[in-house]
Amino acid sequence: MVVRYFLCSVSAISVSIAIGSCVVSVDAAAQTSTAAREPALLPQVDVSAPKPRRTTTSPRPSDTQRRQSAVRSNIQRVAPVGSVAARQGQGDQRGSATPLNTNGVAASASRLGLTPRETPASVEVVGADTIREQGYHTTVDTVKGATGVTAGDAPNDVAYAMRGFQGNQINVTYNGINIGPTGFTALTMETFNLDRVEFLKGPSSIVSGQGAVGGAINFVTKAPHTGPITQEAFVGFDSRGSIRTGYGAGGSTRIEGLDYRFDISKSKEVGFIDGTDTKNLHVSGQLNYRLTDTFKVFAAAEFKDYQAKLYEGTPLVPSSYSGAFATSGIVSGNKISDYNLTPLNNVTIDSRTLSTNYNVLDGHKTIKESWVRGGFEWAATNNVTVRSQFYNYNASRDWYNNEVIAFNSTSNSVDRERFYVHHNQNMVGNNTDVTWNSNILGLDNRLVTGFEVYHLDFARPGAAIYPYDQVSLVDPVRGYYGELQTQRQTAAIDSFAINLEDRLKITNNFALIGGLRYNPFTLDRTSVNSAGATKAGFPYSASWDPVTGRIGYTWEAVPGLTFYSQYATASDLSVGSLFLLSPTQKLTLTSARSYETGVKNLLWDGRAEWTLSLFDIERSNVYSAQAGQRLNLAGKVKSQGIELSGAVRPTRETKVWANVAYVNARYADYDFTGGTYSGNTPPNIPSLVVNGGASYRFLNPGWFPVELGFSVRHVGDRFTTDANTVTMRAYTTADLFAFVDIPKSPVLPTVDNTRVTFRVRNVTDKKYAVWSDPNYPDQIFLGAPRTYEIETSFKF
Repeated sequence: MVVRYFLCSVSAISVSIAIGSCVVSVDAAAQTSTAAREPALLPQVDVSAPKPRRTTTSPRPSDTQRRQSAVRSNIQRVAPVGSVAARQGQGDQRGSATPLNTNGVAASASRLGLTPRETPASVEVVGADTIREQGYHTTVDTVKGATGVTAGDAPNDVAYAMRGFQGNQINVTYNGINIGPTGFTALTMETFNLDRVEFLKGPSSIVSGQGAVGGAINFVTKAPHTGPITQEAFVGFDSRGSIRTGYGAGGSTRIEGLDYRFDISKSKEVGFIDGTDTKNLHVSGQLNYRLTDTFKVFAAAEFKDYQAKLYEGTPLVPSSYSGAFATSGIVSGNKISDYNLTPLNNVTIDSRTLSTNYNVLDGHKTIKESWVRGGFEWAATNNVTVRSQFYNYNASRDWYNNEVIAFNSTSNSVDRERFYVHHNQNMVGNNTDVTWNSNILGLDNRLVTGFEVYHLDFARPGAAIYPYDQVSLVDPVRGYYGELQTQRQTAAIDSFAINLEDRLKITNNFALIGGLRYNPFTLDRTSVNSAGATKAGFPYSASWDPVTGRIGYTWEAVPGLTFYSQYATASDLSVGSLFLLSPTQKLTLTSARSYETGVKNLLWDGRAEWTLSLFDIERSNVYSAQAGQRLNLAGKVKSQGIELSGAVRPTRETKVWANVAYVNARYADYDFTGGTYSGNTPPNIPSLVVNGGASYRFLNPGWFPVELGFSVRHVGDRFTTDANTVTMRAYTTADLFAFVDIPKSPVLPTVDNTRVTFRVRNVTDKKYAVWSDPNYPDQIFLGAPRTYEIETSFKF
C-alpha cells in the first residue's frame, strides 16, 4: 500500500511581512544617483507620508533634518511599491519604469525599503504591465518568466524550483505573509488581481521565515492609489474553449483621505487533457484612510474559490510495448516500476495517451481561501515610524482523486490507487515593525526592528484506505473513487519572531547591510485512526529556536553601476510535511548557507539594464522523498550557478529582453544500504533555463498602433527521481503575439484605451515533459500543446 507523500501538514511557518520603512537622509549628490529615492510605505498602503510640521518658534533644523524633510514631503511623488511598471496599470505615472522593473521597493526582499538595485541579493519584480504583455494568465505562468525559475502542477499542488531547490524549499508568500509549506498551501491564481510578483533568490529566512532555502516568491494584490478613479476590464478566449474575465477599479473617494481598490476575476480553463477543467474566482478589495498627517490605516479582504477536475499525470511505458506509438524527445532512460516492481526497461510516452485522463470521474480538487487584513502606519517623529498589520487567514482544501498511475508490464495495464485528504487551516497573527533613521558618527543609518507572532490551527482528515484497480493504457474506463474511510490528524503551531535589519551608509555610494532573525516556535500534534483511537506516539510536541541572518554590501562604483556581495543563512524542517515522519523520528532543522556576488547596471539613460549574479548554496541534514513515501537521509545538497538577465529599449518602438540561468545542483553524502546517490542531481532541476523575447511597435499615425512580438523558453534536461535513471528531455517552446491598441473614439467615448491581443502559444506544437513528482515516479506531467488566444482589455 502506497502512503501518499501528500500526508500534508503545516511546516514551521515564520510569517514575515515587510511593511516598508522611513526615508534616510541623503545629500544633494546622492539624490541624483539611482539610490536617491527611498519611499517609506506599507506594501499595501499607497498614501503619502506626513510632512514635518514646524512653527515659527521651532529651532532651525540641521542639514540632515532638512534633507529628511525634503525627501519625506516628496514621498507621494515617488513610486512606493514594486516597480513603476507595476503601478502604471493603476494610473500611477510617477517616475519612470526601468527595463527590469528595479525602480521601486521590493518589500519581500527587505524591510529596509530598498530598491532591487540597493539590495545585496538577486531580486526580480514582474509588474502588472509585464504580466499583461507577456500573457501570464496564472501565477504558474508568471514565475516561469523569471530568471532560472521552473514550475509545474504536481498531484498535491503547485511546485516551484529555483537555484537547485524545489517544492517546500521555496517560500510562497501573499502580501508578505507566509501561510505554510508550498507543497500544500500554494494555489494557482489568476493574475488580474495582482499588482506584481516579487522574487528573492537564495536563502531568505530572515525575511519570509522557515523554508526559504532556494528563495521566496511574493504575490502582491492590487492596492489603492491616490488620484482620479481608474477602471479596467478584460475578456479572453482560447481555442480549447477557456474563458477569462476581470474588472477592477480604484482611486480617491469623495471622503478626503479615503482611497479604495476593488478587483474581481473569474475564469474557466479547459485543459488539454480529456475531462479536465479549472474554475477560478478571485475577489479582492482594500481601503486606505489618512486620519491625520501622521497616522493612516488600511483594511483589506480577499476571497478565492478554486475548483478543478485534475490531470494527475501520464504513465511511463516500455518502448517495446508502445512500438510504433513510442514518442521521442519527451523522456528517456531505463527503470523498474517503483509501484509494482515490474521491469519497464527503456521507457517512453505512448502517443495514444497524450491527452488521456486516468483520474476517476468524480475526482476533484477544491480550495476556498479568505483573508482579512488591517493595520496602521504612524509617523511618530521625523525619524521613527511604526507599522503594524493584523491578519486572519482561513482555508478549506479538498483532494479526492486517483493519483497513482503506474504501468504494469506483467498485465500490460495501468495500476491505479486513490488518495483523499481535507484541510481546515486557520491562522491569526500580527506583524509590527519600528523603523529608526539616525546618524552614527556622521553616517546615515537605518534600523528596522520587527516583531511577528501567530497561532495556527490545522486539521487534516485523510484517507484510511486507498482503493486500488487496473485500467487499460488506451481508452481506460475511468470509473469512480469507491469506498472512503477517513482518519484525523491535527497540528497547532505557535510562533514568535524578532527581526533586526540595518543599513549603514559608509559613503554616499557604499553601504553595509545586515540582519538577524530569532524565531522560536512550538508544535503540538494529534493523530487518530478511523476508529477514533489515538495512534502510538501521540500526542506529540516539539519546539525549535532557529537563528538566521545575512550580511552584505552594495557599492555604486559609478552612477548606475552597483556591485554587491552577501552571505546568508536559512533553516527549515528536514522534511516538508510534519505529518510525514513518525513521532519516533527526530524532526530536526536543516541548515543552509549561501555566498552570492554580482553586478547590477542601469545605463543608456535608463533604457537598458542588466544584472549578473553568482551563487554558492549548501543545505545540510536533508531528507529526500522516495517512491512509496519512503524518506532517505540525503545528507547535503550543494548548488552553484550563475544568472544573467537583461533588457533594452534601443528605440521607442523596440523592446528586447532575455535571461539565462545555469546551475550545478547535486547531492553529497547521500549514502544508503545498497548504494549511493552522491553526485546525483535532485529531481526537476535543469542545469540550464533560458527565456527571451522581443517586440516592435508600429506607430504609423494613419492606423491604430500595432505591436508584434515573440518569446522563447528553453529548459534543459531534468531527472524524475534521485536515482537519475529517467530523464525528462530538454525542450524549447515559442509564443507569438500581436497587440492592436484602439484609442478613445466616439464609438466608446468612456473608454480611454482598448487593446485587442492575439497570441499563439507553443507555436511549433512541441511535445514535452514539464514536471515530475518524485513520490509518483512512474508518471510525469506533459506540457500544453499549441493554443490560440484572443483577448480584449479596456481602460477607462
